[in-house]
Amino acid sequence: MEEGRNPSTGEKKKVMVAIDESDCSIYALEWTLSSLHESIANSELLIFTAQPIADYSYLHASSMGATTPELVKSFQEQQKRAADALLEKAKDVCAKHGVTAQTATEVGDPKDAICEAVEKFKVSMLVLGSHGRGAIKRAFLGSVSNYCIHNAKTPVLVVRKKD
Repeated sequence: MEEGRNPSTGEKKKVMVAIDESDCSIYALEWTLSSLHESIANSELLIFTAQPIADYSYLHASSMGATTPELVKSFQEQQKRAADALLEKAKDVCAKHGVTAQTATEVGDPKDAICEAVEKFKVSMLVLGSHGRGAIKRAFLGSVSNYCIHNAKTPVLVVRKKD
């Protein structure tokens, strides 16, 4: 069997790096490209970002109780543009390493969207950055990486930026 192929299906292996706007996400992408370059050379690379479901209650309040569909649509379009810009930045990082990557974005809670994307795109390995929050903050805020470790149906590599 050719290296970089899934032994059970014969398809090319796919590595997905999930990113957000944080420095630790870009660090995880750069780390993957430099540290795993040989391992991913014959695999497909997918860069994924989630567009969190927005709480539109503040839009309702700020518009004096008259939230128009146009206002909501405008907000959603802005989120999509921000996600697309983030993915373009990630593609530029990949290009500097001589790697061509596919990109994808979905709307939803990041931890659920990432786990769903793993299945949808048949990902062989998921790479995530760690924000490095302490146990108390993680308990209150939750941890996307911790959720994905326990729920993604593929191996998960969490990359933590050195202090």
